[in-house]
Formats: sequence, C-alpha cells, structure tokens
Amino acid sequence: MTKPSRYSYSETVERLSKAIIDGGNTIFATIDQAAAAKTVGLPLRPTTLIIFGNPKGGTPLMDAFPLVALELPLKLLVWEGGGNVSVAYVTMSEIAARYGVVGMDERIAAMDRAVDALINTVA
Repeated sequence: MTKPSRYSYSETVERLSKAIIDGGNTIFATIDQAAAAKTVGLPLRPTTLIIFGNPKGGTPLMDAFPLVALELPLKLLVWEGGGNVSVAYVTMSEIAARYGVVGMDERIAAMDRAVDALINTVA
C-alpha cells in the first residue's frame, strides 16, 4: 500500500514517529537509507525505513505462526521523489494471508486499523 503525504519528507518522518510512540508502540529502528548510501559514495533520494510494533499485538502471531516473524515488526517506508513524499507499507492482513494465518482475524484487523490511523496522520 502506498499513500502520498501532505507534508515534507522530514515532517512526514517526524509526524509518523510521534504517532507511533503516541499510539503506544515501540520504534525499534529508524534507518536513514539515503545516509547509508552516502557512506559508500552512492546517491539515494531521501528514504527512511521506520521499524515499529507492539509486542502485545505481534507476539501471539509469531508464537502461533513462526514465519510471520519474517515480516514483524511492521515497517513504514518514507521517500521523496519527483517533488512528492510517499509512505508505503504492507498491511497485516496481507502478511497474514502470505503466511496462512488463521483464527486471528480480530487481531489482524485491529493491527490494520492501527496502521491506517498512523498513515492518516500524514496522508
């Protein structure tokens, strides 16, 4: 899923980070991929990966379906290109379908709603 942000690149990253924390989640890592590229002499448009989650939501999924841990914690990708800022992510329902998760529909729907609410702070 990709959505445009109505804010600048830096402000989008800041607002998403604040919304993640304010929502009771943990930011496990924020990776400035453009800065990493620069360290090896390569150019890259402003690009940041935010890795976040809430162990209360993800742990039961990973416990019941270990392969889901390949996708969790969740990730948001923010980048700037062509004068626009975009935010991309994979929905939990898509991840669940990919790994054959069954019997956790309400948990998955709640995670999708939470991520949508985060994205809506900038989209």
